[in-house]
Amino acid sequence: MSADTFHRAPARHSGALADPAHRLRYRLVLIALIAAALLLTVLLLCWDNPYAPFSERWLRISRMRISGIVVIAVVTFCQAFATVAFQTATNNRIITPSIMGFESLYVLIQTAIVFFFGAAAGVTGLDPFARFLLQSALMVVFAVLLYSWLLSGRFGNLHVMLLIGIILGTGMGALSTFLQQMLEPNEFDVLAARLFGSITNANTDFLWFVIPVCAVAGGAIWVLSRRLNLLSLGREISTNLGLNHKRQVMLMLTLVAVLMAMSTSLFGPMTFLGFLVATLAYVIADTYDHRLLLPMAWLLGYVALGMAYFLLKHVFTLVSAVTIIVELIGGLVFLLVILRKGRL
Repeated sequence: MSADTFHRAPARHSGALADPAHRLRYRLVLIALIAAALLLTVLLLCWDNPYAPFSERWLRISRMRISGIVVIAVVTFCQAFATVAFQTATNNRIITPSIMGFESLYVLIQTAIVFFFGAAAGVTGLDPFARFLLQSALMVVFAVLLYSWLLSGRFGNLHVMLLIGIILGTGMGALSTFLQQMLEPNEFDVLAARLFGSITNANTDFLWFVIPVCAVAGGAIWVLSRRLNLLSLGREISTNLGLNHKRQVMLMLTLVAVLMAMSTSLFGPMTFLGFLVATLAYVIADTYDHRLLLPMAWLLGYVALGMAYFLLKHVFTLVSAVTIIVELIGGLVFLLVILRKGRL
């Protein structure tokens, strides 16, 4: 037997999932999440439908439920992709896009419409699609102007941008509260219904517009996932590897702004959903490759929100508490991560 037989080097493999056990675990988890998502979709369509399967009445009820399933898929897609991309661009796995004031701006816009135009004229009188476009455009413009101003300035950096985003969000929240205090009770009730994230109250009439926009923005993040891998290495290393760090961060944050604007305008405020699914995706996928992280985060979000919606609608009959439960769990996970790391 030759000496080469004893000194043969073991086979090597490079990649995001280099270890065979790691690759197997990722595939098994991904298959399990896909199966769970399909099962939840079937349950949401068929559960408590008293008519014969595929009959006319059965199909009619199922079509009514499809809009809720599409809303869950779109919202979790936006939250998952936006949060993972935002945390990578800012090189911080604790903060979320909501910290930049997206939801505070949404609340301020809705409050200002009701305050200046009244509940009847502001909510029901204005063209719904025009109002949807207005609030979405304002959120995107606000974010892009904030990013371009802070990142291109002489003292511009991500930490200053995040700090100013927190301050602006707090200021807009305080202004919204001040305006709400001067509303009449009936107007406040109308406004409160719009400020509470809900699957059943989502603007499903605008899905024909939201889905293509989210597909383009999310698809761009997916195509540029290799650049996200470089951004995760930090400014110095990514610049040395030939990446224009500031330009790529600006591009990613703009795409994040579009996704967050669509999600918030469609569904309403969701502070911790994105953080919850992104944190779980980091732990379960255990990889740096965003081509693997992004779909994992989306599937986790769909399963989590879909399961909460199914249980609270068909088992506990508390469908209005879906957002509250998800946000509560996400907030607890956020506190645990903060306490574990001891810093932001």
